[in-house]
This record gives sequence, structure tokens and C-alpha cells, in this order.
Amino acid sequence: MPAICMFYGIIIRMYNNGSEHNPPHFHATYQGHNATFHLNGELKEGKMPKPQQNLILAWATLHHDELVANWELATEEQPLFKIEPLR
Repeated sequence: MPAICMFYGIIIRMYNNGSEHNPPHFHATYQGHNATFHLNGELKEGKMPKPQQNLILAWATLHHDELVANWELATEEQPLFKIEPLR
């Protein structure tokens, strides 16, 4: 599962093997915490500390269009592009 972004110790990944299932989502890890988020940044499943959840929400809000574009690439088994981190 390729990493598409890293910021403040958070790693964002998205599968690109065409086997992903809907609804569109991405995966985030932070210091042993693993969670899945909808493309709008809403927690779908898993656990993530609240401060990191807030950072992920802000990042997903800023980069929603890019996340959608990557999801479309992923379903076609195409390489994903990196997305700018929060700074």
C-alpha cells in the first residue's frame, strides 16, 4: 500500500491494486495507531488520537480533490501521486 503523504508523524496510504472496496477511503498510521478515513477526513474505522484526527481532517479537507483523483487511479490500478503534507 503506497504512502501518498507524511506529516507530523502521520503516514497516509491508499491501496492501488484495484481490489479496494467502496466507499472511497484512505488509511492513516501514527505511533502504532491505525485508522481508515473517508475521503472527507471523517473517521471510518480504527483508532487515532484526537489531535492527529484533527490534523488528518484538516489535510483531507485541503486535498479532497487530490484524494478523489488518487482513488480513481487506484481503482484503475494506476500509480498514485504524492499529496502535499500539512506544514
